[in-house]
Amino acid sequence: MQLGFVTAILPDLSLAEVMHFAAEEGYACVEVMCWPVGRAERRYAGVTHIDVTTLDDARVDQVRSLMDDTGVSISGLGYYPNPLSPNENESSVALEHLRRVIKGAQRLGLDTVNTFVGRDWTRSIDDNWARFLEVWPPLVAVAEDHGVRIGIENCPMLFTADEWPGGKNLAISPNVWERMFSEIPSPSFGLNFDPSHLIWQQMDVARAVRQFGERIIHVHAKDARLDRDRLVQVGILAHPLQYHTPKLPGMGDVNWGEFFSVLTDTGYDGPVCVEVEDRAYEDSLAQRKASLRQSQRFLAQYVGE
Repeated sequence: MQLGFVTAILPDLSLAEVMHFAAEEGYACVEVMCWPVGRAERRYAGVTHIDVTTLDDARVDQVRSLMDDTGVSISGLGYYPNPLSPNENESSVALEHLRRVIKGAQRLGLDTVNTFVGRDWTRSIDDNWARFLEVWPPLVAVAEDHGVRIGIENCPMLFTADEWPGGKNLAISPNVWERMFSEIPSPSFGLNFDPSHLIWQQMDVARAVRQFGERIIHVHAKDARLDRDRLVQVGILAHPLQYHTPKLPGMGDVNWGEFFSVLTDTGYDGPVCVEVEDRAYEDSLAQRKASLRQSQRFLAQYVGE
């Protein structure tokens, strides 16, 4: 496996600065954020370390040289919008840019793009399914044509009032994953697996890894601390951030030894990228860098080079 991090936590650094920092801190790879240039409405979005809309031959050569010079690879390109938004303009923009990210990955010699399936959060999973079948098979076909795999992160995107009640991502549970992969069996369609999202949904992480190991093409390393005293007070129907807190790896309720034990049993040997969403480490660039140093030290015991 290769230990890396998601570049969204370092928006104030250039790609070159990010990759040199990764090399200095013992990281083998980075997942590079590729949002459209401009301001985003939510946290951790809108970061553009590679602009795929201006990815000419010179920029491709520059990125490849960065990888050669630093010894740090790119685990994949990341772009996490809502392709199934009920807002037609939002959906069309997301889909068009996602196609550009897929093509950009091929140009860079990469084989992985990570994203969300998306969802109309006001409707049930069943009521979203026809739209899923309309949008995703053609998008996966684009990925196949360009030799790229799409890794779907399993985050429910159910944290704020405008995401209530269903969240903005369908791919939230093993039941949904099974249904997705039954409909789209392509090896170009898989999971960007984040164990933390199963913790606060009170699902069995190890069992999910065993069941879907062959579909895992990328991994996010993030932890979550479940506040059980608070949960008793607000219940599972409260906004999830009322009873759980995203944390750095090793500072929450993920059993990392069990997770990596089962992950290695599946034969997974790909990237494991730290995703920092711990507000305790976000006040300054120095703190955000410190969070990545701390995470590298913790995860190095499980991810050997």
